[in-house]
Amino acid sequence: MSVILVLIFFSLLVAAGFLAAFLWAVRTGQYEDRYTPSVRILFDNDKETEK
Repeated sequence: MSVILVLIFFSLLVAAGFLAAFLWAVRTGQYEDRYTPSVRILFDNDKETEK
């Protein structure tokens, strides 16, 4: 029975860690640019050199 309690405690600890990391990422602006990744493939960044 004590092993189950330890596993529950550690799983809650890991879940809280992931929640803290997610909240940190949202607050620091990691998810601000929602437009560019969806259309980045449509633009050609290679500059052609004229010979």
